[in-house]
Amino acid sequence: MEQHKLPNATLILVFGILSIVTCCCYGILGLIFGIVALVLAKKATAVYIENPENYTDYGNVKTGKILAIIGIVLSVLYLLMTIGMIAFFGFDEMQDPEMMREKMEELLG
Repeated sequence: MEQHKLPNATLILVFGILSIVTCCCYGILGLIFGIVALVLAKKATAVYIENPENYTDYGNVKTGKILAIIGIVLSVLYLLMTIGMIAFFGFDEMQDPEMMREKMEELLG
């Protein structure tokens, strides 16, 4: 019987990697890539479980899923940090590097 590649296996891996790489873009891009990778991985895993002997590249799906989870966690942490900084310093002060430096000096003593 001929084996086929799992649908979107490489895409899941790439999106998992991108979710980690883009987690510092205010957390938004990393979340998007991570969630899409998890949804695609769930579908690919369901297809693989039905007929595991028909498909290859399940390793890419598992790796992509793990990377997506890591990317989502990092993105959420970065997003929470960004929201906290905006709440603590204010959006206007975050835009001005000089004001931000002064606030940090006051905070640190």
